[in-house]
Amino acid sequence: MAVLGRARHDRAVPAPKAELSSVVTALDDLIRRVAAIADESATSPDDDTATELFAVERALTGARRRLSRVVTPPTRRR
Repeated sequence: MAVLGRARHDRAVPAPKAELSSVVTALDDLIRRVAAIADESATSPDDDTATELFAVERALTGARRRLSRVVTPPTRRR
């Protein structure tokens, strides 16, 4: 598995849109899977696990939202 370095902010680096779109799709799948496990955990006595998994779900959802903005930037109004 390749390790991605941090993008440098002092120079423009073109983003590979197709690959990033694929990552967004993978995040969608991960979000669904984590949410399902969190829902199952919420019904068990181990409430701490569910709480942590719901936090992970929120973090993944935020990451997906941010990555989606990179893949499909909003149109600018003039």
